[in-house]
Amino acid sequence: MFELHHLTAREQWDWLQRGEVSPAELVDHYLRRIERINPELGAFTTVTADAARQRASTLADTHPHTAALWGLPFADKDLTRRAGVRTTFGSRVFANFVPDESDELPRVLDAAGGISLGKTNAPEFGMPSYTESLVAPPARNPWDSQLGAGGSSGGAAVAVSAGLLPFAPASDGGGSIRIPAAATGLVGLKPSRGLVPSGSGLESLAGLVTTGPLARTVADAALLLDAMVDGSAYPFTLRAPRWDGGALSNAAIRGEGRFQLGVMTTSPWDDAYEITLAPEARSALDVALGELAAIGHGIEQIALEPDPTYAPNFTTIWQAGAAGLAVEGEQLDLLEPLTLWLVQRGRQLSARDLASALAALTTFERSIIRQFAPYDAVLTPALAMTPRPVGWYDFEDAPRNFEQQVQYTPFTSFANVTGLPAITLPVYQTDSGIPMGVQLVGRPGGEDVLLAIGAQLERRIGWQRRHPPQW
Repeated sequence: MFELHHLTAREQWDWLQRGEVSPAELVDHYLRRIERINPELGAFTTVTADAARQRASTLADTHPHTAALWGLPFADKDLTRRAGVRTTFGSRVFANFVPDESDELPRVLDAAGGISLGKTNAPEFGMPSYTESLVAPPARNPWDSQLGAGGSSGGAAVAVSAGLLPFAPASDGGGSIRIPAAATGLVGLKPSRGLVPSGSGLESLAGLVTTGPLARTVADAALLLDAMVDGSAYPFTLRAPRWDGGALSNAAIRGEGRFQLGVMTTSPWDDAYEITLAPEARSALDVALGELAAIGHGIEQIALEPDPTYAPNFTTIWQAGAAGLAVEGEQLDLLEPLTLWLVQRGRQLSARDLASALAALTTFERSIIRQFAPYDAVLTPALAMTPRPVGWYDFEDAPRNFEQQVQYTPFTSFANVTGLPAITLPVYQTDSGIPMGVQLVGRPGGEDVLLAIGAQLERRIGWQRRHPPQW
């Protein structure tokens, strides 16, 4: 039986434009699904049903129908403040915090005509690559509820994958969009540093954290990303912008071009930890390579130049970022062991330690851009392992926990360090039906190429027709 969530986000927007469905009807549909399905999956930490219905009822009077996201539901990640809505940052320290002001991203999406349905689950301060915290139930993978959804945008990925939202905004400081996208069968795009004004990365330590979309299709991801960019010629983009009210969507819809691609299975963590590529990850890469070759792209095997400085310097920056959390005194006792370890180690660092790490990562960034320069994009596995079971991580031994995260996700963080755009694509399913993806890393400002290649693979593989049991 047909239901509204079976439409893509772009199709839902078209229906809204033609009056075949109203914002209120669409919001009610998703709220009913959230009420029924969310308790088993833990996608949402807060649902703002009354506020969503009120906004839907007045949207036609306050926003033009042609607004980029007019009438489309979304939800804010629980690391993002929305005025008047409980925002926990995934931590018991802020379990009852209600901000007076909204962050910029919710304001941008509101101005585009979107309707927030609440807050999606995130781990403590977004530090881990899983979404299991002490302030909320774990975010469970819709394809198998015994598995985790990855993180830190795990709740957002669960909501989109299970049909509780058409798409969702998310943030990514070391893979936090791409990891849960790969684990739950979605498209997840981390933009170039400086592309999205409301989450450019320029305001975060080492420029790591940017905001981007999670969606079921490449075109839906581009639709949301276009709304985030909002036509802005942001002054710090590394490449002249080409956005004129939907240019990224145009690239995703057309899906044109033949490109020169590098492919690699090495990672910058290889010198620090034992990184093993699971057979399922290798199979996903092989599927992508076969399809890309059939399309006519040039493909060349490459390997990263060894750099033993990456792991210690990235770890230093991750710890330094935690050191700045607004948690003091007795509040430290409420932190989870991983966060507490990161905070304590970060607050022991000297200015010299931080300056040295930042300088080394800048050198690494220049090296990667040089190594990738011959290619329009570089293909890697998205994850080194299949999605991890809920409770798999060692929550008491923080260094071991950090090592486990790296071993699961060794291919994502370097795109944050370099500021390069990266997209994960759900090209494969295991014998038991669990999604596995690949990652494409582009040139600075090369989102259009990533979206075009993604659209080509989507047309050939048809992952948009795969759905978990809750669908």
